[in-house]
Amino acid sequence: MNTHAPSLPAPARLASPQAADGRFRNPAPKPAEGLAKTLGIIWNVLLNKPKTTVPKAPLPVETLTRADLEAAPDRSLFRLGHSTMLIKLRGDYWITDPVFAERASPVQWMGPKRFHAPPIALEDLPPLRGVLLSHDHYDHLDRTTILQLAKTTDVFLTPLGVGDRLIAWGVDASKVHQFDWWQGTTIDGVQFTATPAQHFSGRGLFDGNKTLWASWVIVDGAKDDALRVFFSGDTGYFDGFKEIGRRFGPFDVAMIETGAYDPQWPYVHMQPEQTVQAHEDLRARWLMPIHNGTFDLAMHGWQDPFERVLALSSARGIALTTPRMGERLDLTSPAGTTTWWRDTETETETLTAWVEAR
Repeated sequence: MNTHAPSLPAPARLASPQAADGRFRNPAPKPAEGLAKTLGIIWNVLLNKPKTTVPKAPLPVETLTRADLEAAPDRSLFRLGHSTMLIKLRGDYWITDPVFAERASPVQWMGPKRFHAPPIALEDLPPLRGVLLSHDHYDHLDRTTILQLAKTTDVFLTPLGVGDRLIAWGVDASKVHQFDWWQGTTIDGVQFTATPAQHFSGRGLFDGNKTLWASWVIVDGAKDDALRVFFSGDTGYFDGFKEIGRRFGPFDVAMIETGAYDPQWPYVHMQPEQTVQAHEDLRARWLMPIHNGTFDLAMHGWQDPFERVLALSSARGIALTTPRMGERLDLTSPAGTTTWWRDTETETETLTAWVEAR
């Protein structure tokens, strides 16, 4: 399968079934919000943010070196933070939504700041076979990171329009391959397919939904021995999960958004209950919650996504894996849940009690 287009002029992009009136859209109409609700959300985020949205102490991070990556077997995954995953397949490296910036923001002097440093420095990464991008929001697409990676990366696989951003930034157009939903390509025997998601896009005041958003399916190997991995990017819960599961499942591991949610924006993000339902719709063996543990992007406690998805998975008999940042995950046989996020707070509380007792 090879249905990519290196670059597409705007009229061709917007001829997509996902586009109308010059912008991309979701199949399910977005509920009307109104100005009052929007202003209320902004007011709440700015003035009523609870202290629990940020960890009390540094998170446990397993530092990585290039030698560690080179020694790792194929079908290894390293979580580098938020939605940035480094995957080793057939001796090559692929990375999803790479963000190495200090802040998920258009400027680096304000905006959501990282809870932890990346487990490996950007300049220490080995040359990449490819980058997979889900959409163009700042916590998933960082310009400085992309331009650094472009020097040693072979290909960039993006939803429609996102690739045009990269080309405008100076990325070699021959490296950029853009896809509509259900389109994809096979590279060195690994199949990549852009699949639907329910989200939105834009990096400024006037470019909303000018680029498409997507999830990704990765299939490595022949049918009988294939590794099947799902990467959700950003998405609300929708019927598309069942169709993706029908076409490509069952999956070995499903990396699904579980974080930066709020009851006031259910259309474009999922509550943990919906994450677990999406996992079941996809027919996956292991659930790996992502989009958490790196940036303060919502009103919930930073541990809340882990705790809620753990409780729900346990109640429904779902195999859950929660690797620490930098920890190697074997995609063919993932390790079970480790509640590392609890240790972070416990150590801080113990130290505080000791200090107060002195």
